[in-house]
Amino acid sequence: MTELLHAATADDYVATMRATVDAVAHRFRTTTRPFSGASLEHLQELVDAVDLDGPGQGTAAAVREVDELVVRHAVWYHDPAYLAHLNCPVALPAVAAEAVLAAVNTSVDTYDQSGIGTLVERRLVAWTAGRLGFPAGGGVFTSGGTQSNLQGVLLAREHARADVPGLRAEDLVVLATASSHFSVQTAARLVGLAPDAVRLVPTDEDGRMRADALAIALRHVERDGRHAMAVVATAGTTDRGCVDPLAAIADVCDAHDVWLHVDAAYGCGLLVSPTRRHLLDGVERARSVTVDFHKAFFQPVSSSAFVVRHAADLRLLAHHHDYLNPEDADEPNQVDVSLQTTRRFDALKLWTTLRALGPDRLGELWDATIDLAVGVHALLADDPDLRLLARTDLSTVLFRYQPDGLDDARADAMVAPVRRALLASGRAVVARTVLDGRPCLKLTLLDPTTALADVRHVLELVRRTAADTLADAQPLAEVTP
Repeated sequence: MTELLHAATADDYVATMRATVDAVAHRFRTTTRPFSGASLEHLQELVDAVDLDGPGQGTAAAVREVDELVVRHAVWYHDPAYLAHLNCPVALPAVAAEAVLAAVNTSVDTYDQSGIGTLVERRLVAWTAGRLGFPAGGGVFTSGGTQSNLQGVLLAREHARADVPGLRAEDLVVLATASSHFSVQTAARLVGLAPDAVRLVPTDEDGRMRADALAIALRHVERDGRHAMAVVATAGTTDRGCVDPLAAIADVCDAHDVWLHVDAAYGCGLLVSPTRRHLLDGVERARSVTVDFHKAFFQPVSSSAFVVRHAADLRLLAHHHDYLNPEDADEPNQVDVSLQTTRRFDALKLWTTLRALGPDRLGELWDATIDLAVGVHALLADDPDLRLLARTDLSTVLFRYQPDGLDDARADAMVAPVRRALLASGRAVVARTVLDGRPCLKLTLLDPTTALADVRHVLELVRRTAADTLADAQPLAEVTP
């Protein structure tokens, strides 16, 4: 069989990979904007035109088709005009590791399927736990922050049930904020909590959880005869990029004996920051933490982890099966601590990156993205047309086009069409969100090679596009002398 990768097809593997890498490298050299600008209708036509039931056309032809169909129309996170979401360019050693793990196809669920892979992952989890201040910590790599938050909520539920026998699902409450990631609400539903189980704690003017309000909310939970099973704090809110006051929140959680989960999916880069590590002060007092290496550590998707302060806590989720991971097994089996069974060896990417660059260099790259955000905030502070709307601890920029004389209603109406027009042109990709009830544009800066001049160029595109859109939208009577 010449279709599968094994010893007899090693030369074919080399030729296929070389052709693939050459094609992708050519796109990197020649692509000059973050998106092709193709319409949804056109892309749908291209996809629908492919006959998936037809005879195979051979590997070389299929790879060429991927280049023309997918790579040509991909959204390019490495382009300096891509400033939309929490997507980063990727470290070269991680890309090399991606090729290795795809070819070897390790599944890190049991030791007899992964061997060295199990030990590498466990060492990286221990390294991450050490950076968090968890000397006896444990954990597992996950598909992303959503899965890690799910595991945190599930583990907190099991801990509450073990601690207070007889608790019913409808008794349990999770406390978070309106700035918390939506996956907290999803996780509460998935683990069978009541529809009103997630209670929102008031925030300060920057969208950060107020510790004093948390204490009041916990007393209200007790007054209502329910049980607070977890508090979810955020180290890097998705929109504002702000970090909750973790130490003050930990004080409240300790006083009420409540599990503290910290969602540091965005802010985990602070673990290696040479200048801003203090923003995570207090994280060492959490019971569990979400980290996303495919955001702040420049790793290809997916590369994330769920980490606990006490490794023994993970036993609450363990299930043992005679054919896979019997309870009397002598070897370490990562399936014992994971919500997944078959699982990619994503840890290899971070391992290779740390060995190639070192954590200090990663921290410098992460700091560069935040320094860029500081520069953009200063740029917008006195802009006559673009209004800066919020501060950040990390690397987001929330703003809108609203020159003097443009009322809120018309400024609101500008946000969506400006974003759509930029995407349709392929010249820039920015995001939009809602802040304090009003729509706004959002930049998320995660590329340390992006310069302030690059962002200034995108802001000028926003300004011109908004002005043109506004002029086109005005009634004739308003523009006729």
